[in-house]
Parts: sequence; C-alpha cells; structure tokens
Amino acid sequence: MSDLTSNLEKLSGYLEPFQSTGVSHHINGKNLWSKSGDTFQSVSPVDESFICDVAKGGAEEIALASNAAKNAFPEWRDLTGTERKKILHKIADGIVARAEEIALCESWDTGQPIRFMAKAAIRGAENFRFFADRAPAARDGQSLPSPTLMNVTTRVPIGPVAVITPWNTPFMLSTWKIAPALAAGCTVVHKPAELSPVTASILMEIAKDAGLPDGVWNLVNGIGEEAGKALCEHPDIKAIAFVGESRTGSQIMKQGADTLKRVHFELGGKNPVVVFDDADLDRALDAAIFMIYSLNGERCTSSSRLLVQDTIADAFEAKLIERVNAIKVGHPLDPATEVGPLIHTAHFNKVSSYFDIAKTDGATIAAGGARDGDVGYFVKPTLFTNATNDMRIAQEEIFGPVLTSIRFTDEDQALQMANDVNYGLTGYIWTNDLTRALRFSDKLEAGMIWVNSENVRHLPTPFGGVKASGIGRDGGDWSFEFYMEQKHIGFATGSHTIPKLGKL
Repeated sequence: MSDLTSNLEKLSGYLEPFQSTGVSHHINGKNLWSKSGDTFQSVSPVDESFICDVAKGGAEEIALASNAAKNAFPEWRDLTGTERKKILHKIADGIVARAEEIALCESWDTGQPIRFMAKAAIRGAENFRFFADRAPAARDGQSLPSPTLMNVTTRVPIGPVAVITPWNTPFMLSTWKIAPALAAGCTVVHKPAELSPVTASILMEIAKDAGLPDGVWNLVNGIGEEAGKALCEHPDIKAIAFVGESRTGSQIMKQGADTLKRVHFELGGKNPVVVFDDADLDRALDAAIFMIYSLNGERCTSSSRLLVQDTIADAFEAKLIERVNAIKVGHPLDPATEVGPLIHTAHFNKVSSYFDIAKTDGATIAAGGARDGDVGYFVKPTLFTNATNDMRIAQEEIFGPVLTSIRFTDEDQALQMANDVNYGLTGYIWTNDLTRALRFSDKLEAGMIWVNSENVRHLPTPFGGVKASGIGRDGGDWSFEFYMEQKHIGFATGSHTIPKLGKL
C-alpha cells in the first residue's frame, strides 16, 4: 500500500464524524447550530469534493459567544497562572495525540502538502507549551521606586478577545493567537476562516477534553461580512487579533473603532529576498525556492520578490528555472508532493490572472504560468523574469507559488527596490559581508529580517510587520503586551508634603 493510499484511508475515518454530523459552533461548552438553521459547505481544493456542512453563524451566535466569554472571564482571570499552565499543557498533549488527524484533515481542507502540515500540527502543540510555561509570570511587573513613593506595576488580562484566523495553515495560526490569550487570562471568541473550518473544531474538542472551563473559549463559524463583522463590533469584546489580508485588516479596524477596540494585525507581504554576488549562492537558491514555493506560496512571509545582483543574475536565474520546473506538484496527501492545490476557485482565478498581467507588463514567464491538470485548483510553480519593480507582479501580493525576479546593480538600488512597496513584513538578505548585512537590515523597512537564512521562527522573538503588513507583535512577552493591560500602583512613603488647598 502506498503512502498516499494509506493516508486517504486514514483521512476517510477521521472525516466521517464531520461528514455525518457537520461542523457546529461551540458556545459556553456546548455544540450548537445556528438558530436560523443556515449552513455552508466546506469543499476540498484537491478534487472539489464535498467535505461537510458547516454552521453559518451571525450576530445572534456572536452575541451568545461574547456573553459566554464575558461571564467566564472573572473566574479564568483569577485562576492562578500555574493552574492555567496545567490546562494549556493538557491541550498541547491532546494536539500531539491527534497530530496525524489534524495534519490529514488540514491537508485535505486547505490543499497544503502533508509534509508541511504534519510539522504545523506539532508546531501548534509547541505554541501551547511555550505560552503555558509563561503563564505563571504573565502578571509580573516592576518595582520603580521614587523618593516619595514605592511604585509597582502589574499586568491584568484585558478581557474577552476576538481571534480571527485565516485559511492558510489555519490550525497552527489559531494556536499562535489563542494560546497566549488564554495564558494571559483572557477569554476567547474564535472565528476561523470559512474556507478551512475543520481543524478549528478539532482544536476546540481538544481544549474541552483538557478541562478548559465552559465559556473560556468559544467557536463561531461563519462568513467574515456577517459573523466577523458582528464580532468586531460587539461591545463585550475588548480586542481583536487578526491574521489575513491588509484590506480586511483595514475594515476590521473601522468596525472596532466605535467601541475603541485594541487591534493586533498580521497582514500581507511582498517580501524581498536580496541576493548579492558575494553570497553563498547554492544556499541562497535553496532558501529563495523554499520561501516562495513551500506551503503553495500561500504564506504572508513568502519571499515573493527575488532581488538579484546583475553580475550573477544570468547564472542564478538559470539554476532557478531548472529547480522550479522540477518541483513536484501533486496530491497533498502524497508525502512526495511539494506543491498542492490552491485553497479555492476564486483564489485560483486570482493567482492565474497574474500570468496575463505579467505578459502585458512586459515580463517573461520563465517557468510555469499555467494550470496543472484538469481537476482541483492546481497551478504550476511559476517564475517571472525580466521584471521591474514597478510592475504589478512586483507590487501586489499574489499569494501563490509565483516568484518575480528583478535585477539590481548595487546596494543602494537594491535597498530602494526592497522598500518601494506598501508592505513591510519580512526581508531576507544573502551576503557574506557582515557590515553590508548590518547596514542593509538597519535601513530595510520590515518587521523581521533574516540574514543568510530562510524564515526560522524562535518563539521568544517578536513577529510582525510594518506599513501595510500589520500592527503589533506576537511572540514572547510581546504577546502579553497585547492581551494585558499595564497597571501602576504608587504607595506613599510619608516623606513628602501634600499641597493644602482651601485650608482655613
């Protein structure tokens, strides 16, 4: 039996409960369907087949979930950090126990290759463990004495929060947002993307089995324009953590403005990988390819613009073309597959539209640029060459397995090109000149920069972007700064004179 056949058989067993009963909301510890009875269908991008019915929530379900989160907040807030730590570790244990199920379901639901989803499931457990271990110290503050006051600070959880997650690697990104919120003492209303709802339901089951109190974490499925909007506007929700498109982030900010909600956005990117002629070119080639073609190119941190020095560009692009044409496109449950189908027909059409845009703007399609097969939403890994930085393919987030190669002559031009976009999430610099690397990274407009490396996450470090790529940071203590409020308390020492007004 092949690995693909084995995975398909296992998937069938894992999906059976969802196909027979559908995916419901989870509010205040109970699985509920929308009072309207409305549902929508989840469809696999692999072969366009039906996965399951999903409850379509709206303002009524959001109100129920927000109220549940509000009522559960005092008890969860007042639970010791050590007790929260124990529960979050149990959630991590549950993720590990169901990692195969999570990976297979997510791969089928999103089209992401199983080779990456297996790792993403374990990453979800690591996220919970990391923030679980930080929970006991979440409220810690500082002592800031002055001549007349003993000043101390502490942190308190902000209250019920909204977590709105995207359809690309949805399981891992859900854990990345929800784990620190729970560790901080907040309660949560989670709205997953409507295109990939299955693993959010599995994660909710794991949390309940781990003993998370009812109402602390609630799940409402639905469409962004309905359930998402109601969630962002609900007065009981104190903050919104969102991962998705920059345009959607702007809409969410407007929706939360009337109730003065705090927002944390991880948004789009048009990230440069800058290759200088003194770099280790073989390693730079590996990294450039990995960071755009892995995860189907559907990742905010993808290196979608290759800025390559003109002295090495011919040779570098020749090797790049050869490698791109060798990337294995196929069934995502086949461990040999490197690129699977795009998430949805609308997204497939968007990505495919850039093939004509590239030709119209005068670029060359050096590899790919076409559909792959007749069933599912597959596109061939694509490389555009002879491009300039003002072309749409160099400015707009395509969000697929598509790389645009642009040549530069010197460091100043490379920096100008790298910064000449609306986005500023990540940047990748390849050079063996340490002074240049420091100088370039200091001036590069990006929230995260890797030198001579692909994107390697270290959980204590800050994750986030600038410009249209986001607001705020995740990771380490930066996550707690979003989910918690700083509080100052000054104790008088009795050694100062209080001014006397109205003294008789």
